[in-house]
Order: sequence, then structure tokens, then C-alpha cells
Amino acid sequence: MERVSLLVVCTGNASRSVMAGLMLDRLAARHGVGLSVTTAGTHAVDGLPLGARTLAALRAVPELAGGEAGELALSLAAAHRSSQLCDEHLRRADVVVVMEAGHVRHVRRRHPEAAARTAMLRWLVRHLVPGSAPLAARVAALGLAHVEVDPADDVADPAGHDDAAYAACAAELWSLCEELVPRL
Repeated sequence: MERVSLLVVCTGNASRSVMAGLMLDRLAARHGVGLSVTTAGTHAVDGLPLGARTLAALRAVPELAGGEAGELALSLAAAHRSSQLCDEHLRRADVVVVMEAGHVRHVRRRHPEAAARTAMLRWLVRHLVPGSAPLAARVAALGLAHVEVDPADDVADPAGHDDAAYAACAAELWSLCEELVPRL
């Protein structure tokens, strides 16, 4: 089985990328997909823990709650420390999944060598063709370095908003991650 190295990126590496990373990891295990997930932020302060709202939002996702596996996942999330996106993250990644158009532009501008492997989560769910061909070939066929990004595909950042915004973000991410994993 092909092992995929996935890098999930948001702005501060404190909410969206961490939630999606945990979800992708759990879903990959459930579907028997060999996946290694790393997360980072385009403007992260290294070493910051998750906030209480992010953890509460993760606990609100029914598929992540309960049981020994659920508690282990949430304890791993609680141990998370933010990480600034760097060249090494991008070198190791087969695919870079970002949350918004600004993140794609950031990678294209500062890390052009990774542009052909970088896409917005919502866009990737719509366009990555599932199949037995190697993931690298299927990603290359997308021409990601030249895809026009659309802010309508953004996963909204809950930072600065109330608990309901975090919960809505987590629910949206769960749905998108459920669709992405079988395509990997």
C-alpha cells in the first residue's frame, strides 16, 4: 500500500489545520489508507497549544468522541504545539492541503517548488480523482501550480469568533475530510 505524506496548512496552526489533520488521521485509519499527517501554519507562532474552543469543537464531532480511540485522539490534539510552515515540511509532503486561497498564494510565492502539490481542501475534494494510479500522478494531472484559486472555496477561520463558529468549522472539516480520504 502506498504511504501518503500529507501536510495540512492554515494560518496559525491552531484550529483548522489541527482539526483537519486529526480528522484525516482518524479517517485514514478507519479506511485503511496509509497516511502520515503533519500540520503547519503560514503565520504561526511556534510552540503554542490549542485553545479551549478548538478542543471543544473537536469533542463536539460525534465521530471523534467517545471510546479509547477517541480519547487518545483528543489527548494527542491537546498535546499539539503550533509550527511555522517551513521548507522541510514541504519537502516531505506528497500533497499540501490548505484551508484558503491566501494559503495557496503564500505557498506559490514563498515556496514555488511546492505549488504543483498544493490545493485548497474543498477544491481537492471536488477534483482529485480516486483510483489505483499513484497519488503523485493523479495530483500532477491536476496542474495545481496554475489552478485559479477562488475564495469561495475557503474554509472560514473561526479565530476570533464564538464557540458556534468553531463547532461549525469542525463539522465542515469532518465532512470534507470524509470525502477526501477515499480519494487518497
